[in-house]
Amino acid sequence: MTMAAVFPLSLVAEDSAAAMLRISGAGVLVNNQVAPASVALFNNDLVETGNAAVARIEMAGSTADINPDSMVQYHSDELVLDHGSLSVNTARGLRVRVGCVTITPANPTEWTHYQVVDLDGKITVMALKLDVYIDALAKRVEEPNKPSQSSRDLVREGEQKSRSEKCAAVYIKPERPGIAAIMNSTYAKWSAIVAVGVITCFGLCHDDDPISPSQPQSKWPSP
Repeated sequence: MTMAAVFPLSLVAEDSAAAMLRISGAGVLVNNQVAPASVALFNNDLVETGNAAVARIEMAGSTADINPDSMVQYHSDELVLDHGSLSVNTARGLRVRVGCVTITPANPTEWTHYQVVDLDGKITVMALKLDVYIDALAKRVEEPNKPSQSSRDLVREGEQKSRSEKCAAVYIKPERPGIAAIMNSTYAKWSAIVAVGVITCFGLCHDDDPISPSQPQSKWPSP
């Protein structure tokens, strides 16, 4: 009976290009339902392991071991780690995403083994075989419509690196307005208009008498 239950699931997994989930121990949920020892996984399926269980995701060219107390969402090209840890063996560039951080094999066509731990808001990546990249995206504060800025770290084989689960926003400092920008401002334009008006009035708005008449009049009456 057990083989009859597992065999159709294997066929479904192959025909639909899905993955297979193998479980060891009790307390593994798939989409909030208790999972059998072996079950097919499809895109967006959510796997949760209890504190006494582990699970393995098997797909073409890759395997991923999910450790106890972990939550992972399955996608055909990446695994999304919500919390906990998992270990990935891949020869097709299977990546792991944790929030705004993505871990990707540096050589996607060669067998790469790496481990990702997400604990208390801190991500630790260990490159067990070959190198991996850690890419983080940061949103722009002043220019939200522009593409996010990314930063990349290389974790070499045998090394490990850690970073925060949350990516800080990037503040884009506004540029200082140049002279041309100041002169083009509304304030500058109105100031120029007022100045021209004052100069014009100074030249035109006065009595008809010249400032320095050729025969200046005395302010004392004639005797």
